[in-house]
Amino acid sequence: MKKEDLRIVFMGTPEFAETALRKVVESGFNVVGVVTMPDKPMGRHGSVLQSSPVKKYAQSVNIPVLQPERLKDENFLEELAALKADIQIVVAFRMLPEVVWNMPPMGTFNLHASLLPQYRGAAPINWAVINGEKETGVTTFFLKHEIDTGDIIRQEKITIADTDNVEVVHDKLMYLGSDLIVSTLEDVLEGNISTSAQTEYFVDESELKPAPKIFKETCKIDWNKSSKQVYDFIRGLSPYPAAWTEVFMPDGSRCDMKIYQAEIVNKQPSKPGTIDTDCKNYIEISTQDGVLRITDLQTSGRKRMPVKAFLCGNDLSSCFCCKENQ
Repeated sequence: MKKEDLRIVFMGTPEFAETALRKVVESGFNVVGVVTMPDKPMGRHGSVLQSSPVKKYAQSVNIPVLQPERLKDENFLEELAALKADIQIVVAFRMLPEVVWNMPPMGTFNLHASLLPQYRGAAPINWAVINGEKETGVTTFFLKHEIDTGDIIRQEKITIADTDNVEVVHDKLMYLGSDLIVSTLEDVLEGNISTSAQTEYFVDESELKPAPKIFKETCKIDWNKSSKQVYDFIRGLSPYPAAWTEVFMPDGSRCDMKIYQAEIVNKQPSKPGTIDTDCKNYIEISTQDGVLRITDLQTSGRKRMPVKAFLCGNDLSSCFCCKENQ
């Protein structure tokens, strides 16, 4: 079978998926349809609809776009079946019902931004950085009932530098994943698909690290942890959604502060959560075993800024971040 004869339906929504779709199309494969999320209402009154990056690119190259509210909707299933896909690719999309992923004769494969079976779940890139991993990667695998558990087709690894934040790792994996999808499709064309069960990669489920969805409370900094743990936590959430801490003022009031960047300094700590500042150049916060110097932050209702700019109009002397440790 030639590239132009292999009928592909691509499913995805954000930039991570759009980059993969673009790579598949520019590599000469025949994408006959795209499935993406419905347009999102934007603006103060929700009067403006914003298309996903995947939809915008698909329309620019005249690929038909489907945007179902419900993936089991009969009209959507009929439209999907009419595309007569040989194979489906899923990148950063919703969980699919079996009636969808089992439709094409060659199956449906997914690109996941981790080295499966590690970091199954919604936020694999964040959790790999938060946990201080030295490497991560991307995996293509065939879908099955349990999420992120299907048989592995291919994997590629990258290193994570100690200074990488989640944005840097995301972009590395975005391009690596695009190449991996094309390699996987070439294996399909050549009839050279070889898969491995994920159970071959571990002995016990307790060895596996999860990657659950991240919520606001997930992002709250625990200053009772080590400096390295807090440092990794900050870069694992930077720039989005951003790690944050409560700052308690001498008068009893408090504000929330997002921290985007920090560095570990070699100083003897005070109680965890204690803030030390010269009110001009630096803000340092004690952890369980050391001190972090904050270099980039944002408080409620204000823009992100370097610490020096923040201190021009704010006095954090005698403030603290852990109320129980004041």
